[in-house]
Amino acid sequence: MRSKTSVRRRAAIVPFVVATLASAAIIATGGGCGESKRAEDSFLPSWQAGATRSAIEAFVARTTDPSSPDFVPERDRIAVFDNDGTLWAEQPNYVQLAFIVDRVRALEGAHPQWASTEPFASVLRGDMRAVAAQGEPGIAALVGATHGGMTSDEFRQTVRAWLATSRHPGTGRRYLDMAYRPMLEMLAYLRAHGYRTFVVSGGGVDFVRAFAEELYGIPGDQVIGSTARLRLEVRDGVPVVVKTGEIEFVDDGAGKPVSIESRIGARPRMAFGNSDGDFEMLAWTTAGDGPRMGVIIRHTDAEREWAYDRESSVGHLARALDEAPARGWVVVDMSRDWIQVWP
Repeated sequence: MRSKTSVRRRAAIVPFVVATLASAAIIATGGGCGESKRAEDSFLPSWQAGATRSAIEAFVARTTDPSSPDFVPERDRIAVFDNDGTLWAEQPNYVQLAFIVDRVRALEGAHPQWASTEPFASVLRGDMRAVAAQGEPGIAALVGATHGGMTSDEFRQTVRAWLATSRHPGTGRRYLDMAYRPMLEMLAYLRAHGYRTFVVSGGGVDFVRAFAEELYGIPGDQVIGSTARLRLEVRDGVPVVVKTGEIEFVDDGAGKPVSIESRIGARPRMAFGNSDGDFEMLAWTTAGDGPRMGVIIRHTDAEREWAYDRESSVGHLARALDEAPARGWVVVDMSRDWIQVWP
């Protein structure tokens, strides 16, 4: 029997499927320019008409038109997207960190020593500043304690169960309902024009794979992220892959181009990010030959979401913003360019 969550998620995808079919029908019947423009409108209804949207549409048009000198064969149409702050909300803390905090609290009874052991004591006190001050060693300890020992299947099931009910502390929305509607539209729009879409996240790859296909329409094999060491065990006579909890690779900053190259084996044509952690991914993408595009999602909307960039410890954006004009990157101003933020 289908869950209510699955039914709602599939219902949310229906408008994108309809838009795809409408576009295909226009192409098949040789529709004119006016009809083509209406098809584009149906794909991106939450994007304000203007320079930003026009720049993206123009790039997609010229890279998918066989008569264009910038035509890109479908096999080479690759678009990569950061996750936190680009596809869904990341304030006041990353969603995976909220998951870790709840896991620590859920496991507290079996680990009484955590009440006086850092970084667990700070988590249990709700002092996230103290947790952040402990840096990568603190995060590594939390990941090891909350992720390690589970099989890959058990971990995905745990994440999905948590996401089904957990809500953002500020908006009261489920985290699954805090993906940005304009970005869901963008994913569908690019796929309808032959682009393969990948998530390239600083978050854990197994965490993002637990929801990426349902939420974004991106299958697990098109999700790239930070990784933990795995090992094969035989439990009750059945081979299983187990998460050790030891961090193997952090997919952030300079790690993103490395992971894209190792996983995809090709330089993307389009890259979308929102922070300086995405700088190298955008720089590497747009340094390639032929048509390339870098896009930065800038959080400027304190009324509907949050306004932050240079002063924020989460989603810090300074260098990428400063260098965007010279590098020809498109900067999406959320308050100006998005008609609607949430689904």
